[in-house]
Amino acid sequence: MIKYIKSGKPAEEKRDIDRQIAQTVETILADIEKRGWAAIREYSQKFDNWNPPTFKLTQEEIQACIDSLPAQAIEDIKFAQAQIRRFAQIQMMGLRDVEVETLPGVVLGHKNIPVNRVGAYVPGGKYPLLASAHMGILTAKVAGVKHVIACAPPYEGKPAAAIVAAQAMAGADEIYVLGGIQAIALMSLGAPTEGGNETVRAVDMLVGPGNAYVAEAKRQLFGRVGIDLLAGPTETMVICDDTVDAELVAVDLLGQAEHGPNSPAVCITNSKKIAEELPQQIENVLKRLPTRDVASISWRDYGEIILCDTKEEMLQEAERICSEHVQVMTEDDDYFFKNMTNYGALFLGARTNVSYGDKVIGTNHTLPTKGAGRYTGGLWVGKFIKTHSYQRILTDEASVLIGEYCSRLCALEHFAGHQEQADIRVRRLKK
Repeated sequence: MIKYIKSGKPAEEKRDIDRQIAQTVETILADIEKRGWAAIREYSQKFDNWNPPTFKLTQEEIQACIDSLPAQAIEDIKFAQAQIRRFAQIQMMGLRDVEVETLPGVVLGHKNIPVNRVGAYVPGGKYPLLASAHMGILTAKVAGVKHVIACAPPYEGKPAAAIVAAQAMAGADEIYVLGGIQAIALMSLGAPTEGGNETVRAVDMLVGPGNAYVAEAKRQLFGRVGIDLLAGPTETMVICDDTVDAELVAVDLLGQAEHGPNSPAVCITNSKKIAEELPQQIENVLKRLPTRDVASISWRDYGEIILCDTKEEMLQEAERICSEHVQVMTEDDDYFFKNMTNYGALFLGARTNVSYGDKVIGTNHTLPTKGAGRYTGGLWVGKFIKTHSYQRILTDEASVLIGEYCSRLCALEHFAGHQEQADIRVRRLKK
């Protein structure tokens, strides 16, 4: 039997919030498309109190950011990027062009071609989330993307030095200090030269996580540009039993709830002890977190505790919710590894955790949210690759063979023009 010990906001209330966000984003995007840089400046001033002579950083400004960081910070960024680059390169090895002669004289194949221009968003209004620079920019470069524009908001009234350093070290070709909907719009729609701002050419694809407004802007712009996935706000789930304690569970939930006031954090357990102790442990852990003002609201409004009798029920609930991050800490982690199909990424066992994946271990932390794990995985080199097919017929005989079949099939569909494409070749080439 499944018991919902604690629930978050009702689904209809969440949908109302989503509708309000969608309306706001639609209005801002339309305004930016109409007025260009003038609107971008106004929204940057309004939302980030940021209106510099130009939003693009020069090489001197980029180097100044790098030079301002301690040597240990630079080494730590290098280490994290080395892990992410290594895993991305391994993934890249799994992508192969193919070519095969399927019938005598009929050659089919596909080529893997990287996207030409990518816009990589790095969130950083509340926290300077430099790890997103590794995940978006570096992975794109490993995939072979020719040009990457990077955007991140200012932090405490100036460029976030750690983000800028990570963007540059990851290989960004242009770096802009610009956040939110206005950054997504600039990269997606482009902007002509105006004032101190250079022309920005629209990208082919947008990547990167962000808050609900950034995610909605990506959703509304999809089609005009490609997107990696809808990533944000952050979600986390802990699946656990009595092999761990409530304090560890509380830390792993709040470690992601601090992202924002609307970040869902869900505990699914078959341990009555954990279910009963967790609310108090949440309060205890919040007391020692400087980010408790955000994390406490997220837990209050979006936190859930679900008590199950069996691991089968735990699996059922996990599959239904389809969380972005799923931390599994049970006596049989492999059961969930083998049977789960709906999630962003799995973190198996108490020795690992979501923070490792977010920052350094090597997997990509840009992951599907709001149930999108039902139909897509997270960001990886393959997201930047377009797989294009091609065909080549080497002999007259092969063209005639395919043409005769094609002609009859076109006739079944009443496509006369299609049929004539086949028939003209059959007439000319048949001996």
